[in-house]
Amino acid sequence: MTDPQNIDPQNMNITGLLLAAGGGRRLGGRPKALLDHQGRPLVEHAVRVLREGGCTRVHVVLGADADVVREKASLPGCVLVDNPDWEEGMGSSLRAGLRSLRGTGASAALVSLVDQPGIGPAAIARVHAAYRSPATLAAAAYDGERGHPVLFGADHWAGIESSAVGDRGARAYLKEHAGEIVLVECGDVARAYDIDTPSDLVHLE
Repeated sequence: MTDPQNIDPQNMNITGLLLAAGGGRRLGGRPKALLDHQGRPLVEHAVRVLREGGCTRVHVVLGADADVVREKASLPGCVLVDNPDWEEGMGSSLRAGLRSLRGTGASAALVSLVDQPGIGPAAIARVHAAYRSPATLAAAAYDGERGHPVLFGADHWAGIESSAVGDRGARAYLKEHAGEIVLVECGDVARAYDIDTPSDLVHLE
């Protein structure tokens, strides 16, 4: 866990961007943000992880049952971003989230997914610490394979927005800029599973 008092001032403009709009189609239409984890909606846990990992500001992209998420989840201090196009896939949520950061003074977005509770503050903090400038691209790696969270310096936002379509998110952009990505190994501190199907619910507490 990162103590906010010990964060380098240059990193204070890194904003956490949580993608939490999915409708849980393979979970029988149960929005992932509302899945129960430790007695509370999963989205609360994901926000807490970003904050404990060093993100003092967090934007949360909502989609499926956004009104219910607002009602049931306690997300004080978060900027809640509605994505009316959430059914198009993760790309639309990433675009909406990055647009919400414009004009905020953020120099980078640290992007995480609501359905990965095995990724905790330690992994967030490692990727957070990889920031050097608005030109930084960094991502967690698990046994050398790129995963989440991912840090996008502001210089890359326009390019990501223009290429993020469907469920591919920033995949095409990252492939094009593979040589610029700083991979931060996190396999020793996190597990990068997704909550996608009913069998995955065993990972929730």
